[in-house]
Amino acid sequence: MEEIEELSPLRVASTVQALSSALRGNRENAPAANRGKGDRVFPDPEKLWFKESSAKNLRNRDFLSPTTVLNTLYADGQVPPAVMSRVLSLRGSGVLPVAGAEVMGEGLRLRVDRAAAFKAVLAGRTADYLKPSSQKEGCVLINCPALHPKIYTPTPETLTLGQLRTVLLADHMGALLRSQGFSVFYCPKLPKDANMVAFLRALGIDWPTAAADLTYEEQEEQILKALESSIYREEGADRGRKTCRGGGGGKKVEEEEENEGALRINLKRVFQEEGLLGYDPSLGTCTVQRDSISQLAQLALCTADCTEVTVTVLHVTSCQDEFRQQQMAMLWRASGAPHAQKHVVCGPVKTPGSHLTAAQYLQLRRGQMKEASEMKYGDQVEGQTWDDIIKVMTSATVRFELLSTVHTSPVTLDVQKEGGVSTKGPRGGVFVMYNCARLHTLFDSYERGVEKGLYPEIPEGSQLDFSALKEEGEWLLLFNYLIPFSELLDQSGQAIGYEGGGARANIKTEQICKFLVSLSKDFSSYYNRVHVLGVRLYSYIYVFTYTKEIPWEIEFLGDLEVHF
Repeated sequence: MEEIEELSPLRVASTVQALSSALRGNRENAPAANRGKGDRVFPDPEKLWFKESSAKNLRNRDFLSPTTVLNTLYADGQVPPAVMSRVLSLRGSGVLPVAGAEVMGEGLRLRVDRAAAFKAVLAGRTADYLKPSSQKEGCVLINCPALHPKIYTPTPETLTLGQLRTVLLADHMGALLRSQGFSVFYCPKLPKDANMVAFLRALGIDWPTAAADLTYEEQEEQILKALESSIYREEGADRGRKTCRGGGGGKKVEEEEENEGALRINLKRVFQEEGLLGYDPSLGTCTVQRDSISQLAQLALCTADCTEVTVTVLHVTSCQDEFRQQQMAMLWRASGAPHAQKHVVCGPVKTPGSHLTAAQYLQLRRGQMKEASEMKYGDQVEGQTWDDIIKVMTSATVRFELLSTVHTSPVTLDVQKEGGVSTKGPRGGVFVMYNCARLHTLFDSYERGVEKGLYPEIPEGSQLDFSALKEEGEWLLLFNYLIPFSELLDQSGQAIGYEGGGARANIKTEQICKFLVSLSKDFSSYYNRVHVLGVRLYSYIYVFTYTKEIPWEIEFLGDLEVHF
């Protein structure tokens, strides 16, 4: 078994990059026809190798360079001995250890030295695999227009499902960005005694609050004075002006103003003269309303909490409200706000045959979860413990339903009462939490067994024989989840660009949901097939010690804990 020279964490991306370099070399073996003639060029280095993930393919290979790639790089697709030697002797920072390689019908197959990889991950600096590879700096203010008051503070009974989706996404993004190292703040702050605060806590969201009597008069006056003296202010009574209103929800407002003395700002000039891309060209000139001043005042106050030099503001809004929020962003810019602003726009939430508010939706899912639990566990479902379980399961169900789809795409919900939710089957939040509870039970049983002398303590990783881990499910959990997890977290902050790139930010928040569901499926399959607290106790427990450390909820459920 080869020892790994580098102590840096193993990375799939680093391995693919090193393999691609080994395969391409200096291109001396490429057919002449492929050396830049016409449209026939060398393949993209990132597409020379593919990481395998299915259990079937992982039985004989871990990475593959397809035959089509080999035919492009080498005459007759024959890999030169020198190239094969480079592949087999591959080493480097973050590169997985190579056990062997061979050319077969499907291409060049590469096998990882699995025992060495297990040792590097589980007996090394395991914490490095459970966090992003690097920490970023800066402050991110997440603004959720759905929670801004128009006249009154929004309530669960007035919150639409589309707006609920933006609130859940804002909370989820905050957790991801904090893991990246960003300082994260939220806007607006809700009154402490508002019904919305308790409603969001039932979903595991600890939204920031402020005193119920807090006013923003000073900030509003400052914003108003800044707009009155803005170089983008317009005088006169030109037709075609639009009204800028704050608050959440509603359609694009295009009301002609007849009030000659109103404050008007040319928003189109703002994004054109400041070189801001991706804004709607029909923004035009708008008339400033009091509710928009209120929202800008709250944004200004929240950004004052940011001590970092670099501040990015993310407006998380529904597609129906995107135009209005672009107005607000440009209005804030016209007042002198220097911060980079991005828009995260959610697709609609559809409920065929029904129209539910956020409060009605949560009540429906909670009732269905209780009914499903009673069908499975009978009279046991009573008391505070079961109330807590149903609360957590309901929260997980709602979150996965609204966050598992690409945020720009529509979500269609089955909200028929007879549809129900299931406590069985490999889908959604319930299934993820069920497997989280399995892990909790597994470790609780082990720890109680150690106390009773039934099981030994786990020895140091250097004393374990990782070559004993031969079950395909063990490698699948390490190769598809533990090793790539850090790289998955890395992707969450990549869309936070401070300049350029358009008005929208494309943050792939749905990947965490898909990752957790997939992990749950593979863990469940392994758990049902293998007796973990058995003969090969040391190796199994060591693997799952770090599977447990993956934050399965990724702060989805806040500080709530499942008790089974």
